[in-house]
Amino acid sequence: MAQGKVEPDTITFNSAIGACEISGEWKNALRFFGVMAQSRVEPDRITFNNAIGACESCGEWKNALQLFSEVVQIKVETNATTFNTVISACEKGGEWVKALQVFNAMAQSEVVSSILLISTSAVSACEKRNAWRDALRLLHLRAQQGLVSLRSVPSRGEVSNKRFFSLSV
Repeated sequence: MAQGKVEPDTITFNSAIGACEISGEWKNALRFFGVMAQSRVEPDRITFNNAIGACESCGEWKNALQLFSEVVQIKVETNATTFNTVISACEKGGEWVKALQVFNAMAQSEVVSSILLISTSAVSACEKRNAWRDALRLLHLRAQQGLVSLRSVPSRGEVSNKRFFSLSV
């Protein structure tokens, strides 16, 4: 029986990168991503979502942002998962300004179906860095659209030592 060489394709790499995401192996996910490029196999949305997810789950917000910039540069189709994962990575890294930049890019794109879930991550990122004006702007935008998120409402202990402003709708 003759043995042939099987060339990996996008699906093969997506599976490998997805396994790295699940197991928290962000370095290996990025290695596979690099091998994919060297092999001249085109990444797709799943490839990027898996690689960004691997970075997000391990707190590697800079790598997540780098991958996101590649998505934008080569014009790979994005979805709510793409944006939410990058915003979540920025939130975990305390990078609320970057989270807002990604959120604004999403708002200008055609991906709007899951904007409520994404906006809660952006509001939470603002809250963690005491950027209450930006958080209020996002909440006001959601209120104008008839959507309200209560995920970032302050806890009882936080109310006693902070000023809070009401948002009139």
